[in-house]
Amino acid sequence: MRIGKQDNAFTAIATSDDHSITVRGHDLCRDLIGKIDFTDYFWLLVCGTRPTAKQTAAMNACLVAIAEHGLVPSVQAARMTLVAAPEAWQGAMAAGLLGMGTVVAGSSEVAGRYLAEVVAAGGDERAAIASLEALKAARKKVPGLGHPQHTAGDPRADRLLEIADELGISGAHIAALRHLGAHAPTIMNRPLPINVSGAIPAVILDAGWPLEALKAVPLLARAAGLAAHLYEESQRPIGFIMSHQADQAIAYDGKAAE
Repeated sequence: MRIGKQDNAFTAIATSDDHSITVRGHDLCRDLIGKIDFTDYFWLLVCGTRPTAKQTAAMNACLVAIAEHGLVPSVQAARMTLVAAPEAWQGAMAAGLLGMGTVVAGSSEVAGRYLAEVVAAGGDERAAIASLEALKAARKKVPGLGHPQHTAGDPRADRLLEIADELGISGAHIAALRHLGAHAPTIMNRPLPINVSGAIPAVILDAGWPLEALKAVPLLARAAGLAAHLYEESQRPIGFIMSHQADQAIAYDGKAAE
């Protein structure tokens, strides 16, 4: 059974023959291995062109900023999976990545698409205010703003925006984010600092990264953090401790056995 279009049977990413492997028009062994760092290679793989020095710096900053933030739900899922199946690093890694959704760790994509909408509407102060008022009327949260722990301001977001300014890449998305951050507390009537999930898409989109590939950035970054947690879990496991503490913290309120 044929499903979907059948007239685009091509890929521009990689090919190979008996003697060579070609990636994005470059000979893997001659041109890339030992001659390109992984951040540049990531950009080349996704975008098809090598990044500029400023694009590399922006991507490095974003990857470092989001790689690790303690025992968040995705990390707990990964560690408890590994302690239950210590031979299955791939399963534990997958468990952690699957937990990166619109609320935790994967929220950069939601914020990025929201910023793109504000930019498309003009990206100025007026567009930001109109968008915030519409969100308030619909009783929706503002993507990219607010943090349950960093209520006075997310230091990661502050640093990323500083770096973008230093690199000279701050553009429409960062401007829109700053307009939102300036007016959201008054309109929404609560503290709403710019968070890292708002800063990452603003910075990397202004650097030239494609919106459709935005979620790849936190996924790649968190894979590095998960690797650290899985290695530590293999050396001194806490997965069963977390599981036990969860069992103790949750009370049963169902029917009693008759």
